[in-house]
Amino acid sequence: MPKANLIEPAFTDPSRIRNFCIIAHIDHGKSTLADRMLQATGVVGAREMQDQYLDRMDIERERGITIKSQAVRMPWTVAGQPYALNMIDTPGHVDFSYEVSRSLAACEGAILLVDAAQGIQAQTLANLYMALENDLVVIPVLNKIDLPAAMPEQQAEEIAGLIGCDPDDVLRVSAKTGEGVGELLDKIIADVPAPVGDLEAPARALIFDSVYDIYRGVVTYVRVVDGSFGPRERILMMSSKDSHELLEIGVISPEPMASKGLAVGEVGYMITGAKDLRQSRVGDTITLQHRGANVPLSGYQDPKPMVFSGIYPIDGSDFSALREGLDKLRLNDAALSYEPESSAALGFGFRCGFLGLLHLEIIRERIEREAGIDIIATAPSVVYHVVTEDGTKVEVLNPSDYPDGKLKEVREPIVKATILTPAEFVGSVMELCQSRRGALGGMDYLSTERVEMHYTLPLAEIVMDFFDQLKSRTKGYASLDYEMAGEQEADLVRVDILLNGEQVDAFSAIVHRDSAYHYGQMMTKKLKKLIPRQQFEVPVQAAIGARVIARETIKALRKDMLAKCYGGDISRKRKLLEKQKEGKKRMKSIGRVDVPQEAFIAALTTDVPDGK
Repeated sequence: MPKANLIEPAFTDPSRIRNFCIIAHIDHGKSTLADRMLQATGVVGAREMQDQYLDRMDIERERGITIKSQAVRMPWTVAGQPYALNMIDTPGHVDFSYEVSRSLAACEGAILLVDAAQGIQAQTLANLYMALENDLVVIPVLNKIDLPAAMPEQQAEEIAGLIGCDPDDVLRVSAKTGEGVGELLDKIIADVPAPVGDLEAPARALIFDSVYDIYRGVVTYVRVVDGSFGPRERILMMSSKDSHELLEIGVISPEPMASKGLAVGEVGYMITGAKDLRQSRVGDTITLQHRGANVPLSGYQDPKPMVFSGIYPIDGSDFSALREGLDKLRLNDAALSYEPESSAALGFGFRCGFLGLLHLEIIRERIEREAGIDIIATAPSVVYHVVTEDGTKVEVLNPSDYPDGKLKEVREPIVKATILTPAEFVGSVMELCQSRRGALGGMDYLSTERVEMHYTLPLAEIVMDFFDQLKSRTKGYASLDYEMAGEQEADLVRVDILLNGEQVDAFSAIVHRDSAYHYGQMMTKKLKKLIPRQQFEVPVQAAIGARVIARETIKALRKDMLAKCYGGDISRKRKLLEKQKEGKKRMKSIGRVDVPQEAFIAALTTDVPDGK
């Protein structure tokens, strides 16, 4: 690893530092561009190089997505002057937008990376607006110019119209071949301003990410804003008031390298020996315990779960393994929350809170892989706030917590969604959003062929299959981004599913009154197909309170009682059939319907149709 150009950490002149990040939509080539930069600057040799070098998790490599932010320090020389480039590779999915916002706060510049074949996507726009709010210098870059389907001139005009630059200012690169990467690094040094801070002020550093290492504890990634930090100093986390001794401090280039300290403008890591990720929260401010700062850096907030789902082991004996798996995952993911719960149908499990659907999917997959157990996840739900007739306020995370009787008010979370779609699909997208109780907030034409649509939608309507429906209606061309926008009052009801008169809590759902009949019909028909026939007739009912709104009947398995009756009086046959009928009635009153696990999995994992 060549270190001739790598400026010694802790003594770097801030004017020689450039902090930048890459913002782009999923699959627009962020991680590949980062790979080429690592090679161009020489910090990773040809022998160590592999695709998606900064993505350390197997699931990131398989899916081609970035889940955790990664930071790396790279040397680059321009006109004989050595510079230190600190690059932060950020996640691109809406679920991790808070991590992206903290990464942007740690930088002075951002590379806006756009696929030359696909153009600007909704998540790109969301991150671009976030970068502009943070007063970052934006360098527009078109990637994948080597593709046959690339339209660099058209996409450059679209980007120029969006950020107000000249189409000729948009750099053309190919992260795959490395074309244009050297020019991009030169432009970063020329355009991105050096970090500004006061070396003599009390030390302050922003945490933009943290990970758990099984040998060393929590590794905290920081950007120093004021002052300096050195090894063996006592530091203080300003939100949690936790105090630790700095066991090691250094930079990542791209492997951790211990240094004599970190000063103004530098990006690096700190190791304190802490064993809990919640002691080192993303967005928090670190200062020195003695002579430290009094005012934290702005923007910190606790990660709030948006989507809740029950996770249960298929085999009840795996409950302790599931608990252990969740405990290990929380060491690396402070946004995951969970508490034990039990279900009459599924046994013991956990009610888990997630940042969004991708977060839920990743956690499920990691539990199954790392803990080696099979699990069922109930249909995702959101947080509702209910006020009962007597004024009691109830927070509902689970349909079974939904109060019975008359309710004064029910409030549900809503989101502001941005949808980018080709103009020909506008009608289809509007139809989908209206079927999900959406309210149109406005439309902007980015070009003659692409439209940006703004909708206010209930979060509950988009956590199931909204994205899949959007993709299928627009032949895969539309993209979606959303942010929380408070709450609204809604006419919501709990639909219960009854088997032979007994409620099955795992199938209960909170839905809008207008969609309740459809949901009840859909679930009863599905369960009729999935549940095997019993010795007695089984009614499958959907009910709101005591009122049944939909019903299907699973016919009884019947033995042919008349098989041995050859001729004879009809009264003899009738007597045998009446005897069988009485037996079935008696069995129905004492019989219990066992729902096989396969039926639970099929009923809970299949997406609910769009309500038309």
